[in-house]
Amino acid sequence: MFTDRLLHARGRSETLLLGAQTMRQAIADLIPGANFISRPRLSKLSYSGQKKLTRLPQRTAIVAFSAAEVYSIAELVRRQRGGAAVVLGALSPRTRNAQVALYQSGDVDYLLATDAIGMGLNLDVDHVAFSATRKFDGQTHRNLTPAELSQIAGRAGRHMNDGTFGVTGTADPFDSDTIERLETHNFDGVRMLQWRNRELDFRTLEGLKHSLRATPGLARLTRARAADDVIALETVSADREISRLAVAPAAVVKLWEVCQIPDYRKISGQSHAELVASIYTYLMGSEERIPEDWFSKQVALADRTDGDIDTLANRIAHIRTWTFVSNRSTWLKDPEHWQGKTREIEDRLSDALHEQLTQRFVDPRTSALMKGMRDKDELTAEIAADGAIHVENHFVGRLQGFRFQLDPEAAEGVNGKAMRNAAAQVLGRELGMRARRVAAAQADALQLARHGRILCAVRKSLRSKRRTMR
Repeated sequence: MFTDRLLHARGRSETLLLGAQTMRQAIADLIPGANFISRPRLSKLSYSGQKKLTRLPQRTAIVAFSAAEVYSIAELVRRQRGGAAVVLGALSPRTRNAQVALYQSGDVDYLLATDAIGMGLNLDVDHVAFSATRKFDGQTHRNLTPAELSQIAGRAGRHMNDGTFGVTGTADPFDSDTIERLETHNFDGVRMLQWRNRELDFRTLEGLKHSLRATPGLARLTRARAADDVIALETVSADREISRLAVAPAAVVKLWEVCQIPDYRKISGQSHAELVASIYTYLMGSEERIPEDWFSKQVALADRTDGDIDTLANRIAHIRTWTFVSNRSTWLKDPEHWQGKTREIEDRLSDALHEQLTQRFVDPRTSALMKGMRDKDELTAEIAADGAIHVENHFVGRLQGFRFQLDPEAAEGVNGKAMRNAAAQVLGRELGMRARRVAAAQADALQLARHGRILCAVRKSLRSKRRTMR
């Protein structure tokens, strides 16, 4: 798509192309006479080495390259730091934006993301930590190039604010050459651009497939690897019924239009081809439209907000397919109705997925305490008559004499250290006051029990009829 725009899209008076410096020579070769204006980064990007997940600074984006790894790390961050927002390429725009808002608002200080974070998201990130530097690109597992690492690491720091990047978890530290390249933004230029023929032959089905296999005639271009629409076309054209229908040029055009339905579901190429074949067969029928009852059943399958994260994500993928179909004005009898219906379902599913992600990866109590410690000089705390302590309206434990007992439920489910740190800020004064009162008490106010315990009878000083202290 970018190559096609580069070669053919032109404004009325001028055309502006925005890209990395690595594209400069390629553009110069393809568009002779192009003028170049550089806009250097205003902030400094520095390598900070390897850090444990538990020692990453606040406002960190942790990058992984699979949903399973993102979820695993997010669970750990929840226990240790109160929670994390999650950004995956498979999320709907509405869910992704809600998760980003959770991070931007400061409700959580950590963001778990795939390399989708490098695709147009501007966030208040101070540090980017790579938990891995290999990814599956759709064909094979490979190491990220320095330019790709830079695209992600560059999310750290904004405008005049400096940023840092490093590694965490099992990722190996960067070598000196990679560090130098990322810090100085020095990368090899792009040598080849992927290209696909735009002059398609719709006279016959074989002619269309042959034109899609055409090779470019310019030195800087190479034929793009098969995209989902080309794979779908190759698969469905092997079906005798489909090839029988796709004879006239108009029928070939229609088949190509249906093949361009995005494969949001990502179940398998064969499954997507079957969907394409079903829709095309309906469009080539006597009504030349998708039957309302069939379409309604497909939409209804996704119209449920129960289930776990993966279930909701799968339903969103399905409904996005039907949203796309409903926006083809001639494919349905009442497209406007279905556009509204599918959008409504997608919004409800997206909100439910956001809620599920938040429930699983954000602990409200620890998050509130962490935010309170960050935003306030003093935390709001109350010590009840029975010793129950609440910090920022969250129960954290109980004080008996000089002994503080952390809430057992909190100790198991969230970061006990965060709880103790929060409680320590408000307990210090209370314990100091109690110690001074004990020190000032009369000698007969304290007694030594048989087992070495000090028994205190100072009622007013310690707000208790009788307390046992170690």
